[in-house]
Amino acid sequence: MRITYQDKKRGIIELMPETLDDLWHLSHIIEEGDVLSSKTTRRIQDTTGDKLRSDRGIKKTFYLGIRVEIINFHMYTGQLRTTGIIVKGPEDLIPLGSHHTLEIKLNVSIRIKKNKWSKWTLKRLKQAIESSKKLSAIILVLEDDVADMGLIRQYGVEYYGPIVGNISGKRIVEKDRRKNVINFYEKIVEALKKFKEVQNLLIAGPGFVKSDFYSYLKEKYPEIAKNSILESTGTGGRVGISEILKKGTIEKMTSENRVAGEMRSVNKVLEKIAKSSPKVVYGKKMVINAVNAGAAEELLILDKMVRQENMEKTMDIVENMKGKVTMVSSEHEGGKQLEALGGMAALLRYGIN
Repeated sequence: MRITYQDKKRGIIELMPETLDDLWHLSHIIEEGDVLSSKTTRRIQDTTGDKLRSDRGIKKTFYLGIRVEIINFHMYTGQLRTTGIIVKGPEDLIPLGSHHTLEIKLNVSIRIKKNKWSKWTLKRLKQAIESSKKLSAIILVLEDDVADMGLIRQYGVEYYGPIVGNISGKRIVEKDRRKNVINFYEKIVEALKKFKEVQNLLIAGPGFVKSDFYSYLKEKYPEIAKNSILESTGTGGRVGISEILKKGTIEKMTSENRVAGEMRSVNKVLEKIAKSSPKVVYGKKMVINAVNAGAAEELLILDKMVRQENMEKTMDIVENMKGKVTMVSSEHEGGKQLEALGGMAALLRYGIN
């Protein structure tokens, strides 16, 4: 996610979403009552003839602004749609005051105007922008004695390589061949170690080399292997990297990392509840009481509840008391478990009555 324009006095921020995670963040940044503007396509009936054409009209693309009433994010299709009343646009084509649905698309800028950008909305926006600067994953494609790497950033793919080994050749005896293979693998590991912040490594290729390299990692570099998965491709090189990107595996991996962190926090709550620990509370009333008493070490709150003004005040209190706030997505199992507990829970520094 990138900010392409900002006017703090007027409460306007224009953003460029670049990944499905950006769309997910936007589904919680955009609120009812916001004015949302972007390019859109709408079917306009042609009335230039003597009578209204019997067909469905002509599709035209133009810039349109709506006052948001409904926000829908479909996790499995990756679609974010907002519906509202049209407040600006070409009046010769569309009547102001009618309803329209804007579909927010990747790499198409969207302008958001709010009466007030809350601290937590801005914090979420900052997190989305910061994550876009990080290297989210590496695709490593191996074919024979050539390795190519695709460094996955939210703005696109940065290619690294090729890394070439010296394995093939009729005159190379088996002992020397394995030595050359190990030297080749060490060159790859040396390259991987340059990117310390990477959490995900996808090892791919058309043959058995990827599996052999993965086995080598498990034996010699288990800390790298534990964050790696295998995937097959029809070819190597940049074409193989493109093949992996089209499968959507990388986006699934990066989303799972975020979800895993939220799940760990929810599981801590469930474990303490199962043990009847005094250091956990759940439900809105009990959690707010614990927060006001300064006992909350970590507040877990369902993302759907964050928009409520009183909840933002509660979240502020936790942070001011050096506690941690974890916003849990309602789209996964951990979120559904938290919702069953009233949408809020808190891990406490000490038990309270």
